[in-house]
Amino acid sequence: MLNKIKTLSLALVIFAMTSCQEDFLETVPTDSVTPAVALTDEASMQNVLNGIHRGLYSQSQTVLPGGDTARAGDHFWVPMGDNISGGLIHSADANNLGWRNTMQWNDHTLETSLTNEILWYHRYNIILHANLIIDRINQGDLTETPALRAIKGQALTYRAFALLSLVQHYSKGYLIGNPSTDPGVPVILEPQTTGPRGTVQQVYDQIGVDLNAAIAAFQNAASRPNGGPETKSQLNINVAQGLKARWALSMGDWQTAATAAVAARQGFPIMSEADWKSGFNTNDLPEVIWGSNVISTETTFFRSYFYLASNTFNGSQIRNNTKIADKRLVDAIPDTDYRKDVFLPDAPNSNSSAANGQGGWSNNTNPLYTTEAEFDAAIASIKAEYGLVSGHNTHPYMHLKLRQKNPGTIDPDDIIYMRSSEMYLIEAEAKAMMNDVSGAQSALQALGGARDTAFDATAFGTQTALIDQIKFQRKVELWGEGFGYTDKIRWDEGIDHGANGGSGAAAVLYQDAFVVEKPSINDDWIFKIPQAEINANPNITPSDQN
Repeated sequence: MLNKIKTLSLALVIFAMTSCQEDFLETVPTDSVTPAVALTDEASMQNVLNGIHRGLYSQSQTVLPGGDTARAGDHFWVPMGDNISGGLIHSADANNLGWRNTMQWNDHTLETSLTNEILWYHRYNIILHANLIIDRINQGDLTETPALRAIKGQALTYRAFALLSLVQHYSKGYLIGNPSTDPGVPVILEPQTTGPRGTVQQVYDQIGVDLNAAIAAFQNAASRPNGGPETKSQLNINVAQGLKARWALSMGDWQTAATAAVAARQGFPIMSEADWKSGFNTNDLPEVIWGSNVISTETTFFRSYFYLASNTFNGSQIRNNTKIADKRLVDAIPDTDYRKDVFLPDAPNSNSSAANGQGGWSNNTNPLYTTEAEFDAAIASIKAEYGLVSGHNTHPYMHLKLRQKNPGTIDPDDIIYMRSSEMYLIEAEAKAMMNDVSGAQSALQALGGARDTAFDATAFGTQTALIDQIKFQRKVELWGEGFGYTDKIRWDEGIDHGANGGSGAAAVLYQDAFVVEKPSINDDWIFKIPQAEINANPNITPSDQN
């Protein structure tokens, strides 16, 4: 394993308990598990998987030596995708957890940054644990049962997930580079080994091998348990197919992407308007294929996804720094599309410290409010409707898509990783890229028609028109769910907050991130390899730095 992870003894890296009952996922924090001596049976391997599940959202110091309380796994990594790409817009200056540094591109561009280091080691920690399970099963002395096949499928899927995350952040995009020669990331297939970067193509090849093996294992495996939101933390064949769809889309294997996307969404129907508007705070939503069920004993609180991204969270990052959506995007949503309702273009700017300098009644330019009383009443109405506390500010184009179950609190909520809507959009994009116009229209209509009573996919009758509409639909449907970074790399799109009337971001706050050249000509889109890894890994030298 990579050196920093390799230093862990087996007793430290294997999460285990005396049983693998489902309530483990609901009641037991990561740092209270009992170390195991060996992976002797299915129960002990399931406990390692449970540790991986928990490590996706626990504070990193409970997972990694040298971890930090400021990074709680995918609580940070998921919204980071929209923070970096300019979709989740800051309205004021607030740098809790380094969130402003991330937004300003003063984080992933530094080899010594906490984000670069923790993301790297978190994903390799997943790979280490997956390798321990895979290696144990491959020894061949255990009876192959449906439960064991499910465990193997999950381990292989996790390894593929971690490798895909790593190569998409620490290497040049597959479609905009030269995969056969571009440096990839180390492919670690055995516990506690190390290796060189290899190539992007080699990493993608291994991801494909792992996902196909995972799907084969799941086909005759025990089903994922039925129950509450905690069951969707367990990976299954749908998750593996969904990751295969993402993997194939990112490298332009359009037919594979379309086929896998259709398979992934089976059994996960498009959700209703009421569900879509409920806050995206629980795995119980029918569309959710995979997500982390966050338990209160994990105490992420001020390090959670919603602390960074939800305007209902009662934390200083949010109260003074209302998160807004790109007004160009919101204004383009048809009035017949109910997704427009979660954005508030006419919310008063109540923040005297707003980056645009337009906060407070004295700077009001919205003709809806002709008196200060009307201005204040609108603020009070928003706070009352959405559960904001007195310290929360409001701002034009603020969003209420991501909302807590208990608004105005510091309660952490579930993290959604994969929904069936994404799979419809993958199918549509892949078929459009193959110039299968009718096939793309059909997939797009299934989703767009569910969201917008006037939507007609046949209005987009050419490949170009379809691709433009699919991009728009992805930006609306998946807003705030972390896909902005990988989408922009795949589409080779830069960032320009000032173009076409402006996004609503303030240049004085965004600084060099206000305009960013497209990924094919700007290598700053690639995360720096942690300096700690270069120092520790003999197979990676300063010349390997991105």
